[in-house]
Amino acid sequence: MNIAFIGLGNMGAPMATNLIKAGHQVRVFDLVESAIQALEAEGATRAESAAAATRGAEVVISMLPAGAHVRGLYLGRDGEGGLLDALDHKPLIIDASTISPEDARLVGTAAAERGLTYLDAPVSGGVGGAKAGTLTFIVGGSEEGYAQAKPVLEGMGKNIFHAGEIGAGQVAKICNNMLLGILMSGTAEALALGVKNGMDPAVLSEIMKQSSGGNWALNVYNPWPGVMEGSAASRDYQGGFLTDLMAKDLGLAWELALGSKSTVPMGSQARNLFALHSAQGNGRLDFSSIQKLYRAGEDKS
Repeated sequence: MNIAFIGLGNMGAPMATNLIKAGHQVRVFDLVESAIQALEAEGATRAESAAAATRGAEVVISMLPAGAHVRGLYLGRDGEGGLLDALDHKPLIIDASTISPEDARLVGTAAAERGLTYLDAPVSGGVGGAKAGTLTFIVGGSEEGYAQAKPVLEGMGKNIFHAGEIGAGQVAKICNNMLLGILMSGTAEALALGVKNGMDPAVLSEIMKQSSGGNWALNVYNPWPGVMEGSAASRDYQGGFLTDLMAKDLGLAWELALGSKSTVPMGSQARNLFALHSAQGNGRLDFSSIQKLYRAGEDKS
């Protein structure tokens, strides 16, 4: 298929690469020139603008940092029209960004008014899953749109779920990431407690992995440096899922809770912890670097 891919960050770039490997013709655009060049080396065709990327595309996929970027792309900003008005045909639109359900519904409604099919399809699985092509896609939108999108999404992911109507994908993703933030901060807290009382972090991790404390953050993405080869923690917390993005997602969970009068005491605490960690200059580090917050004042020599 002819696919336009807009947004080539830590997640978008490997997702677009996997579409190329699956045999699709992919035209890419990003605001960062080096990101475009890297995808050209993988076999993509460059576009000079988002609108140019979509010309002749059967599917348009976007992977952007936040709701403001998604609204700006599709609806326009600063008096300029958005991508929805620039489309002179009717491609399937899939936004894989994690944004508020309200923003997804806003763009989805505008797309429907123009006779376009729009899906919100946020992902879970992190950069590792994006590179391996094993992401989970959580899709909101019509049954027809989901059926049309599934073969494309299977080129980038292993688990494809239809969550419900537009916005449902975002609700499910926000709930998942709130739980992930809670698990990561709790795992880091438990590891720090054990180490400060004489435990080897690798030994403690193995014990907890095989016990009732086992969880994804501990088993797959251990936050203590040197415990898990290849983890972000063992790469000085470089790359991966940024602290700022986790803080953003926990903020989305808080807003969702306010709107529905839901009680989220642990989600609120995780939001505060990641906001504090980001404010201390760690926003561009992987979110597992929350471990550093629990090691403050420790002699790491």
